[in-house]
Amino acid sequence: MSDKKNEDYTIRMPESGMRSPFGGEKDPFIPSSRPARAASHNNLASQISKIENNPSISILAYCLSSISMTVVNKYVVSGSEWNLNFFYLAVQSIVCIVTIEVCKQLGLITNLAPFDFNKGRRWFPISLLLVGMIYTGTKSLQFLSVPVYTIFKNLTTIVIAYGEVLWFGGSVTPLALLSFGLMVLSSVVAAWADTRSASQTAEAAAALATLNAGYAWMGLNVFCTASYLLTMRKFIKNMNFKDWDTMFYNNFLTIPVLIVCSLIAEDWSSANLAKNFPEESRNALLIGMIYSGMAAIFISYCSAWCIRVTSSTTYSMVGALNKLPIAVSGLIFFEAPVTVGSVSAIIIGFVSGIVYSWAKVRQSQVAKNSLPTVQPTMSASSQSNRDAANS
Repeated sequence: MSDKKNEDYTIRMPESGMRSPFGGEKDPFIPSSRPARAASHNNLASQISKIENNPSISILAYCLSSISMTVVNKYVVSGSEWNLNFFYLAVQSIVCIVTIEVCKQLGLITNLAPFDFNKGRRWFPISLLLVGMIYTGTKSLQFLSVPVYTIFKNLTTIVIAYGEVLWFGGSVTPLALLSFGLMVLSSVVAAWADTRSASQTAEAAAALATLNAGYAWMGLNVFCTASYLLTMRKFIKNMNFKDWDTMFYNNFLTIPVLIVCSLIAEDWSSANLAKNFPEESRNALLIGMIYSGMAAIFISYCSAWCIRVTSSTTYSMVGALNKLPIAVSGLIFFEAPVTVGSVSAIIIGFVSGIVYSWAKVRQSQVAKNSLPTVQPTMSASSQSNRDAANS
């Protein structure tokens, strides 16, 4: 009966040309909220659809998320008394897991499989490598400026490329070799400029010691990052993981490791906590720690979004171009020394990233235009991009 009443009411609407039972003079006062709400909803959905399919917005979102992640990490660990890196990384992982679960409950993440103990046991060694990568990364960022850190991260690309040659039958083209030479040159120039600037300060010995510690941690980070990505590439095919699965297992399995390491290796006395979280910046530090965990989700989503509305090639080029604003953000927010050497190193590193991206594009084009006789080799970065696009 209620359905019939609704149908009768619809037939008697003013658009049909019939008069209202309340009298024609009252027709203008009868609200037509449902059509208006439907039109408003359709307009909102249309605007959201335009944003979701806009390549420029997706690229901007990816760049902002990655820049903010680096800046926030540097802010948190740059305190003169900071020594709770394991705790910081544990908070990041916990926030990331909570955010993923909330998004899953809200229906924003639909392709995340339930946790499998056997898969978790097999994936645990990868998580240990991840702990090494992120810990050495935060330690190197603690001692080095953002531009120098960004430039030296390029060296990881070289190690990964030759690791793929040795273990997966990859190849290095002459154009890629040129980009590797530029990466090494930019790192040498950056180290020279940084060392020269530190030697001219009032506390030259302490500044040089800090830089040397940063370079040592950076070298370990290059090795740990390459080991993690190459090993993950080998395992991820057997595990049949999608992008969200990889992120969930990585963060979930690292939480107990990071907490145990923090309790064993870090000072949890009230005096040390007061040094790490001074009252004047305590709230800002806590907000930054929470945001850094959520930023990992933002970067993953924006990566998949960028690939979906553009292409893997465009995404690769954006990743190379994005190194420039990341380096510049360090000059702006953290007052890194601006010298001819540091600016030159940033420019050379920026060019090396573009050359390497173009080398990968050329290599993929050649592979497409030839008839493959064997299974083509996919780089660790390309594998990650494809997983993000399929997630």
